Amino acid sequence: MANDLTKLRNIGIMAHIDAGKTTVTERMLFYTGKTYKMGEVHNGTAVMDFMEEEQERGITITSAATKCPWRDFEINLIDTPGHIDFTAEVERSLRVLDGAVAVFDGSEGVQAQSETVWHQGQKYELPCICFINKMDKTGADFLMSVDSIRDKLVANPIILQIPIGAEDNFRGIIDLLEMKAIFYKSEKLGAVFDELDIPEEFQVEAKEARHQLIESAAEHDEELMELYVHDDPIDSAMISRAIRKGTLSGKLHPIFVGSALKNIGVQKLLDGVLAYLPSPLDKPDIIGHKPNDEDTKIKVTCDKDGALVALVFKITSDSHGDLNFLRIYQGTLKSGSRVLDASRDRRENITRIFEMHAGERKMLDSASAGDIVAVIGLKQTLTGDTICDTKQPVCLASITFPETVISMSIEPKTAADKVKLAAALEILRREDPTFECKFDKETGQTIIKGMGELHLEVLQHNLVREKGVNVRIGKPRVAYKEAISKKTESEGKFVRQTGGHGQYGHVILKVEPLLTEDGHWQRENKFENKIISGNVPREYIPAVENGVKDSLSGGILAGYPVVGVKVTLIDGSFHQVDSSELAFEQAAAIAIESALKKAVSVLLEPVMRLQVVVPESNFGAIQGNLLGKRGFITDTVMHGSMRVIDAKVPLVEMFGYSSEIRGLTAGRGTFTMEPLSYEKVPEQLAKKILLT
Repeated sequence: MANDLTKLRNIGIMAHIDAGKTTVTERMLFYTGKTYKMGEVHNGTAVMDFMEEEQERGITITSAATKCPWRDFEINLIDTPGHIDFTAEVERSLRVLDGAVAVFDGSEGVQAQSETVWHQGQKYELPCICFINKMDKTGADFLMSVDSIRDKLVANPIILQIPIGAEDNFRGIIDLLEMKAIFYKSEKLGAVFDELDIPEEFQVEAKEARHQLIESAAEHDEELMELYVHDDPIDSAMISRAIRKGTLSGKLHPIFVGSALKNIGVQKLLDGVLAYLPSPLDKPDIIGHKPNDEDTKIKVTCDKDGALVALVFKITSDSHGDLNFLRIYQGTLKSGSRVLDASRDRRENITRIFEMHAGERKMLDSASAGDIVAVIGLKQTLTGDTICDTKQPVCLASITFPETVISMSIEPKTAADKVKLAAALEILRREDPTFECKFDKETGQTIIKGMGELHLEVLQHNLVREKGVNVRIGKPRVAYKEAISKKTESEGKFVRQTGGHGQYGHVILKVEPLLTEDGHWQRENKFENKIISGNVPREYIPAVENGVKDSLSGGILAGYPVVGVKVTLIDGSFHQVDSSELAFEQAAAIAIESALKKAVSVLLEPVMRLQVVVPESNFGAIQGNLLGKRGFITDTVMHGSMRVIDAKVPLVEMFGYSSEIRGLTAGRGTFTMEPLSYEKVPEQLAKKILLT
């Protein structure tokens, strides 16, 4: 593993689906010598798309990790999915990385999922460099792509390269730091390139772009600013140093350009990873906390000699058991060692440690701070758990995942399948934090939940291919929720007298809608204690909160979870002898049930943010189709001959939309969608839903 942490990079490749992200990754592996043959997405030979499902569909479904050398550095590289249904793979990968490369389609610029993954990266404060890919594609527009990064992502792009030509005429790049034109030799698969003087017709454009580059970089380095103001000579190393400062602080986003498919620009992008993205030592110390005591903070430093601290960010399973992926933040992990899962207060064994290359493994004796590895031996550990030294326990912040929005019934085809199904579903649940399953006692059905139709379809295929379980699935159903529309107060009293000690609990609750700034119901609930008189003793407050939480797990309309509710405990009473935690839990449940009736419960449905790209000639048909789905168009713009439509549409209306849009546009239309909000179902429609 890496001895000099300053020469280690932990990065992710992220993008909208079809921006060429996996092709960029495959070229990186080829040019670094990690692979000796270029993998291609379109013919199913991409190394990082090693699952059979990925090779058939030509998309990335699961994040794949590898390590490759470049110059005298090592790069831990994770290729993440671009489809919104697999956003959990992006979330858990970005949580443990130090930096990212965002890939954009040069003919499209920023697309819907580009924004989603960008904001995921920003949440973790990941420094990011940008690669404008597919400059050989029809409609490629470099400056449009840069402007979209600035405008849609509210980023600060700094252009380090400009393309030589575009579309069919794209033939190389101009390096603005070295002021050289770079032409890649196609007969050598781009592995060999010439650095030449800038062609005459690009001289003026290159000089102006370099001037703008220096001006932007100087804002992040006083010495460079001084030289720039006085028009003194400036070398490229000084500019590069200033860009690194700005990038690490999140204030600059360097722009690289090329075409991975045509083998142009990837080596310079790799140089950019080394030059501008952080090493583990460049990242600030992490603050953990003592288990079961979040107020006692513990600093975690990237030091291989410290006590072990690592985070489990991914689990995969096969016939040999679980393979747990870890990011080690502090200390050294050794094969055969005993560790503590601090999140579960459980001791575990590390049997073996591996360095991963997609689906292949290389066994290691140990791994240290800064490394990303996979291990065998952990039995009960789940994604987001902290693994640490048994004598110095510490918990890191876990990983949060979005809520599921779609469900289906699932049943085994044969008695033999029935025996295997429960175990297979449990394995899937451990592997995928956005997969849920439960048994519905009323219908006798097993219900599975996920992030979208494709997500559940892939999981179904996984059951058949990987787990050997044949199943039938029902039609997709959306995950409705319930909320309240009015503020109310409610009283709950639980009294039982059966001889000896009885039961007594009494609470008065204020219950009100909890809304976002734009007026939507929030996804979570909030409990607050406002009693200061002692009418409800402090030791019973957690019981009241538990009673509230349990009661809100199923509403009065149809048993859907209740969200967007603020509950305040404002009064109550107790009995010196008969009061108990159980009594106060029951009292809270009684009060909540009464409040939901008085506060006028409403049905909420998931609404999706939709982006449709269609030929202009099909705009009218698509517009009418969306309006018929209760859709609301928020924006439309022309992009070449194509119309880009942004809209919000209830998820229940979008099932089977892939076939619809193909029919309406003769196969030329595309769409992407992602969860936006939960909104009230129209009253007449809600009545129909509740009757079914």
